[in-house]
Amino acid sequence: MFTGIIQALGTVDLHQASSGDLRLGIDCGDLDLEHTQIGDSIAVNGVCLTAVELETRGFVADVSLETLQRTSLGQLALGSPVNLETALTLNDALGGHLVSGHVDGLAKLLEMEADARSLRYRFEVEPALQHYLAVKGSVALDGCSLTVNGVDGNRFTVNIVPHTQQRTVFHTYQVGTRVNIEVDIIARYLERLLQGRADGAALKDEQLVQTLIKSGFVNHE
Repeated sequence: MFTGIIQALGTVDLHQASSGDLRLGIDCGDLDLEHTQIGDSIAVNGVCLTAVELETRGFVADVSLETLQRTSLGQLALGSPVNLETALTLNDALGGHLVSGHVDGLAKLLEMEADARSLRYRFEVEPALQHYLAVKGSVALDGCSLTVNGVDGNRFTVNIVPHTQQRTVFHTYQVGTRVNIEVDIIARYLERLLQGRADGAALKDEQLVQTLIKSGFVNHE
């Protein structure tokens, strides 16, 4: 698990195709790897990868064909900057929101515009993901925990403050850029809960449903 608070910017220093998938090496820059061991998880642009080799300034990970097909990691090249975050421990502050590192799909950047000292980014997602987005809800883009400011169908906006702009890969985005998106994990489980039991029977606990509606988790319209 991760928090969506980017700890450092890294750089791709190994990009090696291997039998249809990819071996990826990351120079971690300022990321502290002192306590990192082989087998540990590190989020690269929001994708949970397993360190299979450790180097002086970075690590190497294998990226499966499934991951290449569902995320933007296949678009990386030597020298590409990436967002990095090590796995959450029980001693860490949860500054963002719970992020699993399991990407749901890709979001496409439609436009950027100034909003005081911030930048407002408008993204588009596939329609199958739009019902997970809620105003003032959480979303992870390339591993960065963000607050959704507006939703219009399968389009949504987020504001990027100067600090985030400078310290993450957001400063590299252009209109048309596709980024990894992970929806709020709570929304995923809530959807499954409301779909009913595995045997297809409808959820009959009306008291629970009413509680969820009153708490703002479910739109009753």
